[in-house]
Amino acid sequence: MVLLATDWSTVSSLVTGAGTLVLAVATFASVRSSNRSARIAEAALQEQRRPVLAPSRLEDPVQKLMFVEGHWVSTAGGRATVEHLDGIVYLAISLRNVGSGIGVCQGWVVTAGLGSSRNMPTHAGDDEFRLQTRDLYVPAGDIGMWQGALRNPDDPVRAAVAAAIDAREPLSVELLYSDQVGLQRTITRFGVIPAADSWLTSVTRHWYLDWDGPRPERDVLAAVEAVQRDQHAAERRASAGSEMAAAGDADGGSAQDGAATAGEEANATESPHPGPSRDRS
Repeated sequence: MVLLATDWSTVSSLVTGAGTLVLAVATFASVRSSNRSARIAEAALQEQRRPVLAPSRLEDPVQKLMFVEGHWVSTAGGRATVEHLDGIVYLAISLRNVGSGIGVCQGWVVTAGLGSSRNMPTHAGDDEFRLQTRDLYVPAGDIGMWQGALRNPDDPVRAAVAAAIDAREPLSVELLYSDQVGLQRTITRFGVIPAADSWLTSVTRHWYLDWDGPRPERDVLAAVEAVQRDQHAAERRASAGSEMAAAGDADGGSAQDGAATAGEEANATESPHPGPSRDRS
């Protein structure tokens, strides 16, 4: 009979190791849960501070501001002020912050023509933005204004924008703004469109520079490609229909001409030739 002696020191070491492993797993799970909670809290804080600029409503009150030359402009809700006076281009847009945080305008870019995801799929480069010299804050859930001016006579952008204004052609304005602490940078593209005696504004795109945003760029570009395919297909169908209609008109005209010629020949054949007259007297 073999007597087995129990090595209690080994058993104690194993139990201690198992307890340490369980404690490590519990600590790891707790840390992961804490990190997840921290990320959720950070995301919630960012959403509380995130500004989103859009055109103001048409029923919003008129706002006014002054440029450095002492020139005043007033802008009604949902509209923009676009002026070309004495070689200077004055621009102003009535804004509404539909986000939950204060919006701080940082810079802007203006181009002649209406930008879209088709002809301008990406925003302007960082080096193209003109920095704001005036602090322009747009409160959350309220209205505000943006202003910009082009004064340099040698600036090609000023010349192109001035020509578009004189011709009453649309413009595109991209605003770079952030939250109150300078984070969550966003670029919003506004379309400025002439309508009767005023200029209306619309939003075409939002770009979130510090995160992917609710619509990743790849999804937007895929949607643009789908729209372009549909548009090209519609154009081809319309062109084919026009060609068929033109060919039908040509064939119809030829048939009518042939019918008219045949009718004239038939009338000429059926009409009797006048014979010699007889004197019955």
